[in-house]
Amino acid sequence: MRWRHRYSLYATTILLLAPGFTNGYYPGDFAITLDTIAFGSCNREDLPQDFWPSITESQPDLWIWVGDNIYGDSTEEAVFVEKYQKLFMNPHYRKFRETTPVIGTWDDHDYGENNSGKWYEFKGMTQKLALDFLEEPVDSPRRQQHGIYTSYSFGPPEKRVKIILIDNRYHADPPGFQSRLLGKEQREWLKQELVTGDAKLTFIVSGTQVLVEGHSFEKWANFPKTRDWLLRYIKQKKISGVIFLSGDRHIHEISLKNDEETAFPLIDVTSSGMTHYYKGFSGEPNQYRVGQVYAGLGYGLIEIDWDRKDPRITLQIRDMGNGIQLEMPINLSALQVHPR
Repeated sequence: MRWRHRYSLYATTILLLAPGFTNGYYPGDFAITLDTIAFGSCNREDLPQDFWPSITESQPDLWIWVGDNIYGDSTEEAVFVEKYQKLFMNPHYRKFRETTPVIGTWDDHDYGENNSGKWYEFKGMTQKLALDFLEEPVDSPRRQQHGIYTSYSFGPPEKRVKIILIDNRYHADPPGFQSRLLGKEQREWLKQELVTGDAKLTFIVSGTQVLVEGHSFEKWANFPKTRDWLLRYIKQKKISGVIFLSGDRHIHEISLKNDEETAFPLIDVTSSGMTHYYKGFSGEPNQYRVGQVYAGLGYGLIEIDWDRKDPRITLQIRDMGNGIQLEMPINLSALQVHPR
């Protein structure tokens, strides 16, 4: 995608903007090199948003919403309009988004219903409002399709980063062994996205965790046929440089899977809990976990050192004072397909 202009479609659709409001900064330059990417999920619009200046201090080149960007949980359009407007017009977020490009996908609460899927009958309405909030251009193909999945490529060829945003709600069956998470059209689209382009790094962004198997909550493993297909496809097609980003869980953790199902270490960085977190968390199984769980407010940060001969990707979970709670560095060479 190559849009070069700023839009404030959300502003014109939702209306009621304050006098002198400045248009948002939808990504306007896809040629920029991404050195720092910030991301987060689980953000209640009715709770304080005073952490955005701290995120700004990390100087991200891009912000990615991973899902539950608001807690809509309604069938009423007016409820979503009010909640999106509350976040969109918050002074801290407003200042942040005027200097930082913002993209994103959704999860269940901004989709419209807890743990929901294709049966949620108001998904056309919530898709439009979610894209308005993200200031998606009027002529975007994303506005013509069913579901908000899309991809973006940033940077010159030698530093190119591809970001694939998954919609894990619009087409999802009820969980089950034979159930489909993505639907036929999104799956075919994803297959093409993974094998086309020349990205050095590909971040697959999903509202729910991709690698984790052990806990009883929402995850890709509740759709084993879809999850197994994706892992097998990455391996069979020798797709290097893939990292997953996820949310949903109200905890933060880093998972790594490196076994017969993978051709290189697959990593899933889960960042969940910007305004609230799992206060009663006492542990849960995750055989792929690296280090500890951080059960507190925070966000994810990715720093890419392109100047090294072997570029280094540093994956972090930061608290809202910018303290590093979890960290995992990995070189780009370690994310390449190598024969076993």
